Amino acid sequence: MTETNLSEPSGSEPAESDLAERAESELAERGESELAARARRDWTERIYRPSEAGRAAGVELSAPDGLTATPGAGHVTLSWDPLPDAIGYLAHRDGTPIEQKDVDVPAVPGTRYVHTGAEAGGAYTVAAIAGMGLVGPASAPVTAHPLPAAPAPPPVTVAVGADPVGEVARPWTPMIGSEHLSHLLSTATTGGRPIGAELTEALRVMRDELGVRTVRAHAILCDDLGVYREVDGEPVHDFGKVDEVYDIVTGLGMRPVVELSFMPRDLARDPSKTVFAYQAVISPPKDYDRWGALVEALVRHLVDRYGLDEVREHWSFEVWNEANLEVFWSGTADEFMRLYDVTAAAVKAVDPGLRVGGPSSAANGWMNELLEHVEASGAALDFVSTHTYGNAPLDWRPALARHGRPDLPVWWTEWGPTPTHFHGIGDGPFGAAFLLHGMRSAAGRIEALAHWVASDHFEELGRPPALFHGGFGLLTVGNLRKPRFWALALLDRLGPDELPVALSGDTGGVEAWASRAGDRFTVLVWNGTLNQAQADGDAVLAREVTVRCDLPSGAYTVRHLRVDDRHSDIRAAWRAMAGPDAAWPSDEQWQRLAEANTLDEYGPPAEVSGGTAEVTFTLPMPGVSFLEFTPR
Repeated sequence: MTETNLSEPSGSEPAESDLAERAESELAERGESELAARARRDWTERIYRPSEAGRAAGVELSAPDGLTATPGAGHVTLSWDPLPDAIGYLAHRDGTPIEQKDVDVPAVPGTRYVHTGAEAGGAYTVAAIAGMGLVGPASAPVTAHPLPAAPAPPPVTVAVGADPVGEVARPWTPMIGSEHLSHLLSTATTGGRPIGAELTEALRVMRDELGVRTVRAHAILCDDLGVYREVDGEPVHDFGKVDEVYDIVTGLGMRPVVELSFMPRDLARDPSKTVFAYQAVISPPKDYDRWGALVEALVRHLVDRYGLDEVREHWSFEVWNEANLEVFWSGTADEFMRLYDVTAAAVKAVDPGLRVGGPSSAANGWMNELLEHVEASGAALDFVSTHTYGNAPLDWRPALARHGRPDLPVWWTEWGPTPTHFHGIGDGPFGAAFLLHGMRSAAGRIEALAHWVASDHFEELGRPPALFHGGFGLLTVGNLRKPRFWALALLDRLGPDELPVALSGDTGGVEAWASRAGDRFTVLVWNGTLNQAQADGDAVLAREVTVRCDLPSGAYTVRHLRVDDRHSDIRAAWRAMAGPDAAWPSDEQWQRLAEANTLDEYGPPAEVSGGTAEVTFTLPMPGVSFLEFTPR
């Protein structure tokens, strides 16, 4: 077993973009430039530094068997046999791991990898991993190179059966991320839009239009909500502002995942250690007993206010955020494990049925370490949580089984196309195809895959400088729906019964998901890549897709919905309306954008007959198609 860093993107650390500079200019008008600029410099310097390296015991892995490399137009598809103890696999080309700058964990969870772009082709190997830094030996190499571009898009057939194979898993519905919830109380504006009111509306949209049940956010214990201070050396607790934000959340029909962070200034061992423009304190407590008492008091207050049955059944408590990164935790790994034990005990002191978990880590870190720690300490652990960006989440079930916890829920409490602020990679159709790939991979093996975040009303490193600035949100400032939002909306249109799907031809990055709801049939097909250099599209990866769907006899109407650079892409509509340099819409442009912010049809509805119905269309990369067959 070799040690390889799987949690640091390749290449140099990200530089501040022009958009970040524009953000600083806007912040200067509000007198906030110094704080935001300092926060961005600090983030850039420290984001990839581990607070302390992981120390989990290794697992002996063998080299994967059965590696094949199949060339196609613009890509090479690798596939191999699974290993029972692997949580993922790391593909190599010419002896070097296939990585990207903005992907924090390059390993994939399954036994297939599609290599696209200028670097595709060469001698490939694959190695299994059992945890971060725990990489097994490489397979025997195979060599392949992409086929040249074809005169027309290569054909792909998507064959859909009629008999359900189970229920459609919906890992997007348990949870969504948000900026710290004190932002719900803000009366300020960004781009002329009211922050608190629009963030509240964004969460309502998540609940009403996507079916999301809980929201996770940082900093419920920060000083802007005033939960803790010391008067004459004695602790004083005040949860009035917490009540205000949680009343908003519960009033929307949602519940919070209570991330117990960050450290109140008066309780911090070193209050000078901070992160973000709002200066969240990342220090361990100066007194662990007082920290435990604060947590217990907060949890008891929430139970008293909202009811024990409500909090026990619908709420949960997560310990800290990404303590395995220096930028989020100024203590050691041992100090975090102590913090975990004290926090879990405080939650359980209120009621043993309340849920608590962690480590809420960056890039799969400290998962094995926390499992090993609680085995020794006896601390409660009701779920494990971690984060990843730019790739599908790994499969931690083999590790849980090794630790004797095969049924422990796995929550990915942050996930998305990029971990980098002001990065435009997710604002267009590339983000839509990425979300569909990740959710399909997670379905049936992960309890929650929480997109980070709901709204571009977000201020960690400065508030948005422009309507499209590379924000994390599914919704823009102004609550316009991005292609990523439409991807989840299409997933939510899938029926309850999953149908079997078989793909053939030069599939490349084409994937599909099909369902049935009574006599209504739906087929979701997308074409994507993990290669962010191709985010704006690549014609060689376009495919001519034929969907063959087995339907009961009768006549059907087929409605075809589409997300690509010409459909359901509000960023393209804004650029066409205002040009590339415009920052914010005028009142008249806001109105026009709202009218243009639709989930678009790809041509008029068509009619087909039952039996084996066929629909053929060209699917660009990136692109998404949703076919809905309803009886006439």
